[in-house]
Amino acid sequence: MPAIADRWGEASGPGAPRAKSGRAGMLMPGALAAECGQLWRLRALLAVLTRRELAARFAGSAGGILWVWLPPLLTVASYYLVFDLVFGMRLGAGAPTARVGTYLIVGMLAWMGFADAVQRGMSSLLDAGSLLHKNPLPPGLFPARAVLASSVVFAPLVLLLVPLYARAHGFGAGVLAVPVLVLLQAALSFLMAYLLAILAAALRDVVQLVGVVLSLGVFLSPVLFPITLFPAGWRWLLWLNPMTAPILGYQSALLQGVWPGWDVWLAIALWLALLALLLSLALARSRDQLVDWL
Repeated sequence: MPAIADRWGEASGPGAPRAKSGRAGMLMPGALAAECGQLWRLRALLAVLTRRELAARFAGSAGGILWVWLPPLLTVASYYLVFDLVFGMRLGAGAPTARVGTYLIVGMLAWMGFADAVQRGMSSLLDAGSLLHKNPLPPGLFPARAVLASSVVFAPLVLLLVPLYARAHGFGAGVLAVPVLVLLQAALSFLMAYLLAILAAALRDVVQLVGVVLSLGVFLSPVLFPITLFPAGWRWLLWLNPMTAPILGYQSALLQGVWPGWDVWLAIALWLALLALLLSLALARSRDQLVDWL
């Protein structure tokens, strides 16, 4: 790690050449494009940091890495046991599936992965403050590490639903959208987490505020109920939640085997573009002050 950090320090010094503008610069705002380029060059260090992040979550426990997957697995298993087997609850017409537990598992797994990545990523810069004071590392390493670690935990669980759910609709072609949605959710989580990490460095109240918003946000998404049950006049509120479109996409692909509609992809693209723009502005404005805030 020190050797990589030294190379980064040399590349980012006062005499370092400016990053060449290319295709990445055209696709993303400049500051964010440069940050992503730095993360790609330091991908070996990012992999090491991600492994250490995961190891820290179960350090000292006898169960080891099993404790990473056990809590979400027990949560979704309880939904199936309580709602589908014990109470036999069913959804009404217009829902993507009749079984309540089966429906809840899809949305809750996606939401838990998003909330975990955003919360850990938002606090990552505050936790790494002392390290950033001593080493000239790119700050984006730490939100990226948190999001990647969360993705390692939750992405396999979402992908595991494909063979479990696909039998119900004869392995419809829509299940091919699930890996794409997983990648897009990871990108969405990274942009959101990094933006909030910068805001939290400037104002610590952001951490508490976002914690409350994430607790309430699950109710303003189609996680607990089909979108058709929400009053039509207020349905636009659900689209203010960045996870509404990915969750609808997962439900369409996993529960019905249908490729998600164009509105899902459009909403995800708009959220990615908006967050990329806001993050690029935050990076440009905080570059000279971020370490001091920490």
